[in-house]
Amino acid sequence: MAIHLTKESKVLVQGMTGAEGMKHTRRMLAAGTDVVGGVNPRKAGRTVDFGERSVPVFGSVREGIERTGADVTVVFVPPAFAKAAVTEAADAGIGLAVVITEGIPVHDSVAFTAHAKARGTRVVGPNCPGLISPGQSNAGIVPPDITKPGPVGLVSKSGTLTYQLMYELREVGFSTCVGIGGDPVVGTTHIDCLAAFEDDPDTELVVLIGEIGGDAEERAADYIRDHVTKPVVGYIAGFTAPEGRTMGHAGAIVSGSSGTARAKRAALEAAGVRVGSTPTETARHALAALGRPARDGAGA
Repeated sequence: MAIHLTKESKVLVQGMTGAEGMKHTRRMLAAGTDVVGGVNPRKAGRTVDFGERSVPVFGSVREGIERTGADVTVVFVPPAFAKAAVTEAADAGIGLAVVITEGIPVHDSVAFTAHAKARGTRVVGPNCPGLISPGQSNAGIVPPDITKPGPVGLVSKSGTLTYQLMYELREVGFSTCVGIGGDPVVGTTHIDCLAAFEDDPDTELVVLIGEIGGDAEERAADYIRDHVTKPVVGYIAGFTAPEGRTMGHAGAIVSGSSGTARAKRAALEAAGVRVGSTPTETARHALAALGRPARDGAGA
Protein backbone atom coordinates (compact mmCIF):
# COMPACT_ATOMS: atom_id res chain seq x y z
CA MET A 1 0.00 0.00 0.00
CA ALA A 2 0.95 3.67 0.01
CA ILE A 3 -0.44 7.05 1.04
CA HIS A 4 -2.06 9.64 -1.24
CA LEU A 5 -0.63 8.11 -4.46
CA THR A 6 -0.99 4.54 -5.76
CA LYS A 7 -0.74 2.61 -9.02
CA GLU A 8 -4.44 3.34 -9.56
CA SER A 9 -3.89 7.12 -9.53
CA LYS A 10 -4.68 8.83 -12.84
CA VAL A 11 -2.58 11.94 -13.32
CA LEU A 12 -3.12 15.18 -15.24
CA VAL A 13 -0.24 17.61 -15.76
CA GLN A 14 -1.07 21.32 -15.77
CA GLY A 15 1.72 22.91 -17.78
CA MET A 16 2.65 19.67 -19.51
CA THR A 17 3.52 21.37 -22.81
CA GLY A 18 6.11 23.69 -21.23
CA ALA A 19 9.79 22.75 -21.00
CA GLU A 20 9.70 21.55 -17.39
CA GLY A 21 6.32 19.89 -17.80
CA MET A 22 7.50 17.97 -20.85
CA LYS A 23 10.72 16.82 -19.18
CA HIS A 24 9.12 15.61 -16.00
CA THR A 25 6.06 14.11 -17.68
CA ARG A 26 8.46 11.93 -19.64
CA ARG A 27 10.15 10.89 -16.40
CA MET A 28 6.85 10.20 -14.68
CA LEU A 29 5.72 8.00 -17.55
CA ALA A 30 9.02 6.12 -17.45
CA ALA A 31 8.43 5.46 -13.76
CA GLY A 32 5.07 3.84 -14.51
CA THR A 33 2.82 6.77 -13.61
CA ASP A 34 -0.53 6.68 -15.38
CA VAL A 35 -0.38 10.16 -16.92
CA VAL A 36 -3.72 10.45 -18.68
CA GLY A 37 -3.53 14.02 -19.98
CA GLY A 38 -2.14 17.51 -19.94
CA VAL A 39 -4.00 20.80 -19.53
CA ASN A 40 -3.43 23.85 -21.72
CA PRO A 41 -6.42 25.82 -23.08
CA ARG A 42 -4.36 27.09 -26.03
CA LYS A 43 -3.32 23.59 -27.11
CA ALA A 44 -6.51 21.66 -26.38
CA GLY A 45 -7.21 18.81 -28.77
CA ARG A 46 -3.59 18.04 -29.52
CA THR A 47 -1.62 15.03 -28.37
CA VAL A 48 1.98 14.97 -27.22
CA ASP A 49 4.16 12.04 -28.19
CA PHE A 50 6.37 10.67 -25.41
CA GLY A 51 7.70 7.72 -27.35
CA GLU A 52 5.67 4.69 -26.36
CA ARG A 53 2.84 6.86 -25.05
CA SER A 54 0.85 9.70 -26.60
CA VAL A 55 -0.84 11.96 -24.08
CA PRO A 56 -3.86 14.13 -24.98
CA VAL A 57 -4.07 17.81 -24.06
CA PHE A 58 -7.33 19.10 -22.62
CA GLY A 59 -8.65 22.62 -22.41
CA SER A 60 -9.44 22.44 -18.69
CA VAL A 61 -9.00 20.25 -15.67
CA ARG A 62 -12.72 19.55 -15.64
CA GLU A 63 -12.59 18.24 -19.20
CA GLY A 64 -9.58 16.10 -18.30
CA ILE A 65 -11.42 14.57 -15.35
CA GLU A 66 -14.57 13.95 -17.38
CA ARG A 67 -12.64 12.32 -20.23
CA THR A 68 -10.16 10.25 -18.23
CA GLY A 69 -11.30 9.90 -14.61
CA ALA A 70 -8.16 11.70 -13.41
CA ASP A 71 -7.87 12.15 -9.64
CA VAL A 72 -4.42 13.78 -9.39
CA THR A 73 -2.95 16.88 -11.01
CA VAL A 74 0.69 17.95 -11.04
CA VAL A 75 1.14 21.71 -11.45
CA PHE A 76 4.13 23.03 -13.42
CA VAL A 77 2.72 26.44 -14.34
CA PRO A 78 4.63 29.72 -13.65
CA PRO A 79 4.15 31.37 -10.24
CA ALA A 80 1.80 34.07 -11.53
CA PHE A 81 -0.68 31.44 -12.74
CA ALA A 82 -0.38 28.89 -9.93
CA LYS A 83 -3.28 30.24 -7.87
CA ALA A 84 -5.63 30.03 -10.86
CA ALA A 85 -4.39 26.54 -11.76
CA VAL A 86 -4.96 25.09 -8.29
CA THR A 87 -8.29 26.87 -7.90
CA GLU A 88 -9.44 25.47 -11.24
CA ALA A 89 -8.38 21.96 -10.24
CA ALA A 90 -10.15 22.17 -6.88
CA ASP A 91 -13.34 23.52 -8.46
CA ALA A 92 -13.24 20.62 -10.93
CA GLY A 93 -13.15 18.14 -8.04
CA ILE A 94 -9.58 16.80 -8.29
CA GLY A 95 -8.58 14.79 -5.25
CA LEU A 96 -4.89 15.69 -5.09
CA ALA A 97 -3.00 18.70 -6.47
CA VAL A 98 0.79 18.48 -6.40
CA VAL A 99 2.21 21.99 -6.80
CA ILE A 100 5.84 21.88 -7.95
CA THR A 101 6.09 25.60 -8.74
CA GLU A 102 8.40 27.68 -6.57
CA GLY A 103 8.32 31.43 -6.02
CA ILE A 104 4.55 31.63 -5.53
CA PRO A 105 3.54 34.72 -3.49
CA VAL A 106 2.54 33.71 0.03
CA HIS A 107 -0.85 35.40 -0.21
CA ASP A 108 -1.61 33.29 -3.30
CA SER A 109 -0.63 30.11 -1.45
CA VAL A 110 -2.85 31.07 1.48
CA ALA A 111 -5.76 31.62 -0.90
CA PHE A 112 -5.49 28.47 -2.98
CA THR A 113 -4.70 26.10 -0.09
CA ALA A 114 -7.77 27.35 1.79
CA HIS A 115 -9.89 27.15 -1.36
CA ALA A 116 -8.73 23.61 -2.07
CA LYS A 117 -9.31 22.45 1.49
CA ALA A 118 -12.87 23.80 1.42
CA ARG A 119 -13.55 21.72 -1.70
CA GLY A 120 -11.95 18.53 -0.45
CA THR A 121 -8.77 18.73 -2.53
CA ARG A 122 -5.48 17.83 -0.90
CA VAL A 123 -2.60 20.10 -1.91
CA VAL A 124 1.01 18.90 -1.67
CA GLY A 125 3.39 21.84 -1.92
CA PRO A 126 3.93 24.42 -3.23
CA ASN A 127 7.67 24.55 -3.92
CA CYS A 128 8.04 20.82 -3.46
CA PRO A 129 9.41 17.79 -5.32
CA GLY A 130 6.07 15.98 -5.13
CA LEU A 131 5.59 12.44 -3.96
CA ILE A 132 6.46 8.94 -5.07
CA SER A 133 5.20 5.51 -4.13
CA PRO A 134 8.05 3.40 -5.54
CA GLY A 135 6.96 0.75 -7.99
CA GLN A 136 3.51 2.34 -8.24
CA SER A 137 3.42 6.01 -9.21
CA ASN A 138 5.49 9.20 -9.21
CA ALA A 139 3.83 12.63 -9.20
CA GLY A 140 6.43 15.37 -9.45
CA ILE A 141 10.18 15.58 -9.92
CA VAL A 142 11.49 12.93 -7.51
CA PRO A 143 14.05 10.73 -9.30
CA PRO A 144 12.30 7.36 -9.57
CA ASP A 145 15.32 5.07 -9.59
CA ILE A 146 16.88 5.92 -6.21
CA THR A 147 15.04 3.30 -4.19
CA LYS A 148 12.45 0.52 -4.26
CA PRO A 149 9.17 -0.42 -2.51
CA GLY A 150 9.54 -1.12 1.18
CA PRO A 151 8.30 -0.45 4.72
CA VAL A 152 9.55 3.10 5.34
CA GLY A 153 7.40 6.20 4.99
CA LEU A 154 9.16 9.53 4.43
CA VAL A 155 7.89 13.08 4.90
CA SER A 156 10.25 15.96 4.26
CA LYS A 157 10.38 19.72 3.90
CA SER A 158 13.51 19.47 1.73
CA GLY A 159 13.70 18.04 -1.78
CA THR A 160 17.39 17.23 -1.77
CA LEU A 161 17.25 15.66 1.69
CA THR A 162 14.31 13.57 0.49
CA TYR A 163 16.57 12.16 -2.20
CA GLN A 164 19.45 11.70 0.24
CA LEU A 165 17.41 9.63 2.70
CA MET A 166 15.87 7.64 -0.13
CA TYR A 167 19.40 6.78 -1.20
CA GLU A 168 20.64 6.03 2.31
CA LEU A 169 17.78 3.55 2.82
CA ARG A 170 17.60 2.29 -0.76
CA GLU A 171 18.13 -1.35 0.22
CA VAL A 172 15.17 -1.20 2.60
CA GLY A 173 12.71 0.73 0.43
CA PHE A 174 9.72 3.01 0.94
CA SER A 175 5.94 2.90 0.93
CA THR A 176 5.63 6.58 -0.04
CA CYS A 177 8.02 9.54 0.03
CA VAL A 178 6.29 12.92 0.35
CA GLY A 179 8.10 16.21 -0.18
CA ILE A 180 5.75 18.71 1.45
CA GLY A 181 7.77 21.81 0.53
CA GLY A 182 9.50 24.42 2.66
CA ASP A 183 7.41 27.54 2.03
CA PRO A 184 5.74 29.32 4.96
CA VAL A 185 2.34 28.01 3.79
CA VAL A 186 1.95 24.44 2.50
CA GLY A 187 -1.12 22.37 1.85
CA THR A 188 0.01 19.11 3.46
CA THR A 189 1.91 19.05 6.75
CA HIS A 190 4.14 16.63 8.59
CA ILE A 191 1.14 15.80 10.79
CA ASP A 192 -1.06 14.95 7.80
CA CYS A 193 1.53 12.47 6.56
CA LEU A 194 2.20 11.04 10.01
CA ALA A 195 -1.51 10.29 10.40
CA ALA A 196 -1.66 8.63 6.98
CA PHE A 197 1.46 6.55 7.61
CA GLU A 198 0.11 5.49 11.00
CA ASP A 199 -2.99 4.13 9.24
CA ASP A 200 -1.03 2.44 6.42
CA PRO A 201 -0.49 -1.24 7.28
CA ASP A 202 2.56 -1.53 5.04
CA THR A 203 4.45 1.37 6.62
CA GLU A 204 6.48 0.11 9.58
CA LEU A 205 8.56 3.21 10.32
CA VAL A 206 8.44 6.92 9.47
CA VAL A 207 11.37 9.19 8.64
CA LEU A 208 10.61 12.88 9.29
CA ILE A 209 12.88 15.55 7.81
CA GLY A 210 12.53 19.12 9.00
CA GLU A 211 14.48 22.31 8.89
CA ILE A 212 14.78 25.61 10.69
CA GLY A 213 11.92 28.09 10.69
CA GLY A 214 8.35 27.94 11.94
CA ASP A 215 7.01 25.44 14.46
CA ALA A 216 5.86 22.58 12.21
CA GLU A 217 8.29 20.11 13.73
CA GLU A 218 7.33 21.02 17.30
CA ARG A 219 3.68 20.48 16.42
CA ALA A 220 4.59 17.19 14.76
CA ALA A 221 6.38 16.15 17.95
CA ASP A 222 3.21 16.77 19.98
CA TYR A 223 1.23 14.71 17.49
CA ILE A 224 3.75 11.86 17.55
CA ARG A 225 3.66 11.71 21.33
CA ASP A 226 -0.13 11.52 21.44
CA HIS A 227 -1.09 9.60 18.29
CA VAL A 228 1.73 7.69 16.59
CA THR A 229 2.54 4.15 17.67
CA LYS A 230 5.07 3.34 14.95
CA PRO A 231 8.74 4.26 15.37
CA VAL A 232 9.74 7.66 13.99
CA VAL A 233 13.27 8.86 13.28
CA GLY A 234 14.13 12.41 12.30
CA TYR A 235 16.64 14.82 10.90
CA ILE A 236 16.63 18.62 11.23
CA ALA A 237 18.62 20.74 8.78
CA GLY A 238 20.06 24.11 9.75
CA PHE A 239 22.10 23.80 12.95
CA THR A 240 24.74 26.18 11.60
CA ALA A 241 22.35 28.72 10.04
CA PRO A 242 22.71 32.29 11.38
CA GLU A 243 19.73 33.69 13.25
CA GLY A 244 17.41 36.13 11.50
CA ARG A 245 18.39 35.14 7.98
CA THR A 246 16.34 33.20 5.43
CA MET A 247 18.26 30.12 4.35
CA GLY A 248 17.18 28.25 1.22
CA HIS A 249 13.45 27.76 1.55
CA ALA A 250 11.26 30.78 2.06
CA GLY A 251 10.04 29.39 5.38
CA ALA A 252 13.51 28.71 6.79
CA ILE A 253 13.96 31.83 8.89
CA VAL A 254 14.78 31.90 12.58
CA SER A 255 13.94 34.72 14.97
CA GLY A 256 15.59 34.47 18.39
CA SER A 257 15.14 30.97 19.80
CA SER A 258 11.97 30.29 17.82
CA GLY A 259 12.30 27.80 15.00
CA THR A 260 15.89 26.78 15.70
CA ALA A 261 17.18 23.34 14.78
CA ARG A 262 18.16 22.76 18.43
CA ALA A 263 14.63 23.50 19.69
CA LYS A 264 13.08 21.25 17.07
CA ARG A 265 15.45 18.40 17.87
CA ALA A 266 14.70 18.72 21.58
CA ALA A 267 10.94 18.61 20.97
CA LEU A 268 11.18 15.53 18.77
CA GLU A 269 13.49 13.69 21.15
CA ALA A 270 11.12 14.47 24.03
CA ALA A 271 8.41 12.72 22.01
CA GLY A 272 10.56 9.61 21.61
CA VAL A 273 11.94 10.34 18.14
CA ARG A 274 15.57 9.38 17.50
CA VAL A 275 17.08 12.38 15.68
CA GLY A 276 20.24 11.98 13.64
CA SER A 277 22.96 14.58 13.41
CA THR A 278 23.47 13.72 9.72
CA PRO A 279 21.34 12.00 7.07
CA THR A 280 23.57 8.93 7.35
CA GLU A 281 23.16 8.74 11.12
CA THR A 282 19.41 9.17 10.65
CA ALA A 283 19.40 6.21 8.26
CA ARG A 284 21.29 4.14 10.83
CA HIS A 285 18.67 5.00 13.44
CA ALA A 286 15.98 3.84 10.99
CA LEU A 287 17.76 0.56 10.34
CA ALA A 288 18.19 -0.03 14.06
CA ALA A 289 14.50 0.66 14.71
CA LEU A 290 13.61 -1.87 12.01
CA GLY A 291 16.00 -4.40 13.49
CA ARG A 292 18.13 -4.46 10.36
CA PRO A 293 21.90 -4.17 10.16
CA ALA A 294 23.56 -1.45 8.03
CA ARG A 295 24.63 -3.62 5.11
CA ASP A 296 24.90 -3.39 1.34
CA GLY A 297 25.67 0.30 1.69
CA ALA A 298 22.41 1.18 3.44
CA GLY A 299 22.99 3.90 5.97
CA ALA A 300 26.72 3.67 5.34
